[in-house]
Amino acid sequence: LDDLFTTIGHRFGRVEPRRRMRDYVRGLLAPVARKNSWQLAENAGHSTPNGLQHLLSRARWDPDEIRDDLQVFVAERLGRPDGVLIVDDTGFLKKGTTSAGVQRQYSGTAGRTENCQIGVFAAYASSAGRALVDRELYLPKSWTDDRDRCRAAKVPDEREFATKNTLAATIVRRALSSPLPIAWVTADAAYGQDNRFRRMLETSGVGYVLAVPKSQFSLAGPRIDTVFAQAPDQAWERLSCGPGAKGQREYDWAAVQLRPVAEYDHQDGVLIRRRWALARRSVNRPDEISYYLGYAPLDIGVDVLVRVAGLRWAIEECFQAAKNECGLDQYEVRRYVGWYRHITLAMLAHAFLAAVTAQEGEKGAALVRRLRSSSSPWRKCGDSWQLALPDTPVPVLTR
Repeated sequence: LDDLFTTIGHRFGRVEPRRRMRDYVRGLLAPVARKNSWQLAENAGHSTPNGLQHLLSRARWDPDEIRDDLQVFVAERLGRPDGVLIVDDTGFLKKGTTSAGVQRQYSGTAGRTENCQIGVFAAYASSAGRALVDRELYLPKSWTDDRDRCRAAKVPDEREFATKNTLAATIVRRALSSPLPIAWVTADAAYGQDNRFRRMLETSGVGYVLAVPKSQFSLAGPRIDTVFAQAPDQAWERLSCGPGAKGQREYDWAAVQLRPVAEYDHQDGVLIRRRWALARRSVNRPDEISYYLGYAPLDIGVDVLVRVAGLRWAIEECFQAAKNECGLDQYEVRRYVGWYRHITLAMLAHAFLAAVTAQEGEKGAALVRRLRSSSSPWRKCGDSWQLALPDTPVPVLTR
């Protein structure tokens, strides 16, 4: 953690905000009941929360610079060549009308219309782990059309209305220009149904597997549900899209190759990328079918597309962990800059936990490899490992 603080410390021009940043992040990682400024200050040994509140509101530092450092940190610790960028939004329930971007709007977190703020996020997922890597606050038109209200919440004058899909496209472009190794992008139907979002990904040369509604028109012409409506039984294959809380998440999948339609699908007159339409059918409820559009190099098979589709849920796990463990949603700031600063530091704390988890996983894997080597005195015995030394009591390591 000290190494991480040293990496980002130069973003703070004075020693006081640098120390307060460390206290704030350590508090977000600590077992504090509610991670607001008062309790974080008490955890750090401060007599009042004024210093931490100053860090979030008036101190001079740019949270976007910390976000850039965060992406470098995640790329170094979790980056893999087949990494997946996941886009989604989450709600933050609020009271009152003065918090930047707050209004009554649908929140997927609550599952209903609530008075809340909405943030659009990106998470990075690989075989090493997953972590949140970017964020944008959604400002409804009720805010951007009222410049006096925006100025009271310290919203920059240049910030205009942008849809969630526009914010998502901005986040994706930023991530693709970062050190993060990204081979795929995935998102739910709210983003997948946006033709401009898909075209942006295609022109960027990145693969995608995006959920779409059943009314989505495929490039083949008819609606996507019609494409699969008459699929024969042999067209469906049972595949796992990844492990879940109750084992492998198995579904019946069907896939159709779609015709190429753009010049960036070809290179020197040779087709290099292919479009797909996919359907995922529940094993126990065959009438429950979800649909996806995919874009991938020619050597990619359906099993890889299914794996990428299954990774979309990793961002939900990131939201849950960041809220439960790092206080992502426990802020009490109202102004625009305060939201970005708290959210960015909470993402930094969550990325640190993800990196530590990955590091411990590597240590465990290395230990197993040593135990399995022929030179090791440890031997596998049923569900345990035993130390095979003569005339020595045999200890047992449970799995």
